[in-house]
Amino acid sequence: MIASEIKRFGMRMVIAILLLIIGLVLLTNMREVSAANIGDTITSDDTTNDVPGTTNSVSGTLGPLEFRLNTDEDEESLASTLQILLVLTVITLAPSILIMLTSFTRIIIVLHFIRSALGTQSTPPNQILVGLALFLTFFIMSPVIAQVNANALQPLSRGEISQEEAFTTGVAPLRTFMLEQTDIKDLRLFMDIAGITTVDTVDEIPITVVIPSFIISELRQAFIIGFLIYIPFIVIDMVVASTLMSMGMMMLPPTMISMPFKILLFIIADGWNLIIGGLVRTFY
Repeated sequence: MIASEIKRFGMRMVIAILLLIIGLVLLTNMREVSAANIGDTITSDDTTNDVPGTTNSVSGTLGPLEFRLNTDEDEESLASTLQILLVLTVITLAPSILIMLTSFTRIIIVLHFIRSALGTQSTPPNQILVGLALFLTFFIMSPVIAQVNANALQPLSRGEISQEEAFTTGVAPLRTFMLEQTDIKDLRLFMDIAGITTVDTVDEIPITVVIPSFIISELRQAFIIGFLIYIPFIVIDMVVASTLMSMGMMMLPPTMISMPFKILLFIIADGWNLIIGGLVRTFY
């Protein structure tokens, strides 16, 4: 009981300190209101007097003043807040954009197929495979990134285009890349689900249809490549298994004997150069 009470008291103190910090931050960020932004409304009676200390000449006795803040900073603050929210959203979704909307998906799946086909459980490790897939993705996507930077980011930073125009212009190269790698039947599948019957040009296809179609096509291509990679290694496994069985060594695991032969075949054929080169060329 005492420990729980101490824990609750500690939580309350932490919450109180956080609220105090937030209040101090808000107080330090308060803007100073200038006299030029204050308008006064004066209520009066029937007599006529000048308002002392001002240049206003009004009819009536000075009554209670009603102050109104007339500033244009509110709209700008709202726009800035929305911009910050949009930037934070993009940053949050950046890993998903990098993984799903680029060549990363196909590359990482094929690399895992290579490791499984070789029979090495953790060699190369996941960090090496992810790093290799990441740099191959940058290599393949460099023309798209260059177009986005030249057509969208640089004009936006110079103030030549608006954010909406920058978004539309920046998405166009990525959209073209995805459409080039997407199978037609996958596009038709999601267009039918979305209720889109016909389109005159590919530009009329919504981006919400292009993205899942591209992901499905990438998964199909990756599994096809992985199947082709598996074939020679399966042949080695079958030869080793039949040899061990004919020699009466049925208790000896075939994978223990076949793995060195598969690694030897991979080295002789210069497997990394052959597979990575062929994988990168599938995007061109």
